Amino acid sequence: MSVLPDPGTSRAVLIGTSRYDHLEQLPAVSNNLTALADLLSGPFSLRMPAEYVTVVENPPDPSAVLNPLRQAAAEATDTLLVYYAGHGLIDPQDALTLAMPHTQPSQVETSLNYDWLRRILLESRAQRHVILLDCCYSGLALGRMSASRGLADHAAVEGTFLLAASAETRTALAPVGDTHTAFTGALLDTLRHGIPGGPPLLDLETVYLHLRRTLEARAHPVPQARNRNSGARLALGRNRADLPPTPVAATTHPEQADGRLWPDPSAISTTTGFLTNLAAVRETSGLTQQEVSRRSAGHISRGAVSRLTSRDTLPATWATTAAYLTACGVPTDQIQQWQKTWQELRRQTPTEPAASTSNPESGTTRNARTEIGRRMISALWRGRDY
Repeated sequence: MSVLPDPGTSRAVLIGTSRYDHLEQLPAVSNNLTALADLLSGPFSLRMPAEYVTVVENPPDPSAVLNPLRQAAAEATDTLLVYYAGHGLIDPQDALTLAMPHTQPSQVETSLNYDWLRRILLESRAQRHVILLDCCYSGLALGRMSASRGLADHAAVEGTFLLAASAETRTALAPVGDTHTAFTGALLDTLRHGIPGGPPLLDLETVYLHLRRTLEARAHPVPQARNRNSGARLALGRNRADLPPTPVAATTHPEQADGRLWPDPSAISTTTGFLTNLAAVRETSGLTQQEVSRRSAGHISRGAVSRLTSRDTLPATWATTAAYLTACGVPTDQIQQWQKTWQELRRQTPTEPAASTSNPESGTTRNARTEIGRRMISALWRGRDY
């Protein structure tokens, strides 16, 4: 079964080199990094917090890549995604190296050996790894990138799904004047618009096969992939083309099987994941905030729906969340699982304290008493009522 990673325990490191001293320039790589970072943090993909997506652009030396990668590898327990775009080189030992701004083709030590990156991934605590390589080889005309035969095999990591831009000895393209490289551009389009007729979740295998068909139809090089330990089942987002164009019918019973793939609360382990999937529930339902409010029979207002799906802390009470899930059409058994997950997270995570004017320790009460005391002293000093 395809699964979405928990964004609260996942990390992404996006690496790219667009400027070179000795190789052809690849200005589209800079656009790749910006667009992919925004996508991973936005509603079209994994909804990862922006601070969990690290962008390393034009790294001056290998440590500028390896240090943030080590940090991400230490923090991620669910999924670690690593992306590289730029020139790729094959050294005399047939090992893959990633070009940096000062890389010279004849001096392998001026590039980043992929095996260094690979070793960090092997030591990561993450359950799954995703490696996206939009890499190139130097010496071709501006706007063209090439890769060596067996690129995916060079980059293999256990527990990983590797998606490489080019297959065999074919070249990967960075067309002159295009906003993105061919491979990354097609990937971005797939995640933004979905795959008509595809599954509800865009797992890596589905994305890979779609990219092959798409790029081949454009007479572009087709990508290659390697899957280790069922990494292909990991999803990069919901299929936008599969989301309902119209709201769930008002007569639909919550327990009725309607073919929708609702977010799975049992896979949630963080507050970030809870809130992210809570927002995804409404997208899956096809309902607007106003329609959710109306279907809740007055239990939650449109503003409450908005606050619930855009907050950054765990809800302190369950009633509003339950009414929201019911109004969206989530099956009852899944709502029970949502509540179980909420209760578990509530035990682990401090919630927002309820405002209380009767609590003598309340900051508001203390401030009010301080102000009253100040006014009393001031009034006595002036000899008048306060």
